[in-house]
Amino acid sequence: MAQAEEFGAELADFRRRVEELRSARALPDADQLPALDAALFELQHVAEVLWPRYEELAAAGRHRGGRQEHHEHQLLRALFQRLPVAVALLDRDGVVRRFNFAATQLFGVRAGYATGRSLTGSLAHDSRAVFRSQVAAVARGEAVLSLAVHLLRPPDRGRAGGELRATLTALRPPHEPRTIVLAVFQRAAAPAPVPPAPGAGAAERAEPRPDLAEATRNAELMDLLDAVTAALILADSPKEVPQRAAGALYGRFADWVVVDVVVPGGTLRRAAVLAPAGRLREEVAEQDPASCPLVVDAIRRGGETLRVRLEDSAGFGRDAAGAPVLVRAGATSLLCVPLADGEGGPALGALTLLRTGGRRPFELAEAGAVDRIARHLALALRGL
Repeated sequence: MAQAEEFGAELADFRRRVEELRSARALPDADQLPALDAALFELQHVAEVLWPRYEELAAAGRHRGGRQEHHEHQLLRALFQRLPVAVALLDRDGVVRRFNFAATQLFGVRAGYATGRSLTGSLAHDSRAVFRSQVAAVARGEAVLSLAVHLLRPPDRGRAGGELRATLTALRPPHEPRTIVLAVFQRAAAPAPVPPAPGAGAAERAEPRPDLAEATRNAELMDLLDAVTAALILADSPKEVPQRAAGALYGRFADWVVVDVVVPGGTLRRAAVLAPAGRLREEVAEQDPASCPLVVDAIRRGGETLRVRLEDSAGFGRDAAGAPVLVRAGATSLLCVPLADGEGGPALGALTLLRTGGRRPFELAEAGAVDRIARHLALALRGL
């Protein structure tokens, strides 16, 4: 272990020296020769010292572990994945190191998506600070804790509030430099079911009831598609298309609606901004869309971006004072979709929607509807 730490320190020193040598490119040509000699010396140091030492450490690790240790790790990983309760491995900051299958079902995310992200993003706002503090306390070795937390969205509609019981304990796995936290999540006890009324038949008890909430949401999305389509049909010029589409979406569906278009020459222009009146709306209208990473990525990559929880506050750029626009707007959920006609051509722009305050976050069904709206908007722009 001491040899590995010594090797890591030497490697860190080497990286710092390389960073200093990179800055030598800005020197005049005559002054770059000493830096070039130093760079060649560092390369020789890597080939003759660092790499052989790395091979020695790697061989020693394989020798210590052996085949038996490999089989033990495989067995533990299989047991972890097949545990019937939701289990997550977290670092001391609450970032997910590993999810088992039951945890992916409980939190409604893929294991690959959750890894490397803070678990607090899946919790209600009133649970985040407490959970993060308790995870840090367990990682410091203070106690084994159990606490109640609430999901940002209930795991199913039959359990209002999404209350979970989280049990935290510290672990120190081999070959890990720091303590990690094992978190076990169990759903809170559901209220006892109401017994059927006397005389109710078996057929009546077993008959499934329609989900009125889902039917209502589907009807609202159909109305939204109809309103946007009608607005686009009434547009007489390309300049009217973004404004009319934004007008149909603003208020009833999103608290902020921003439309950016690609003008001849390949540059981006902000074509429409509908938001609550104020200085921030004026600043966003004057903002360069190229300074918004989410917008640029949506146009280049051609895929939608759904942020149920805003972890990257700078994704929509910053104002003149350097403050993130999403923070100033109080955004809690974001949806950014490229304006593509579906025929394989380049995107004509991007449609960005924000929800703020206590409004529920965007859902996958809504993202699908907005994707159709963006396609209709692109067809209208191309046709005009």
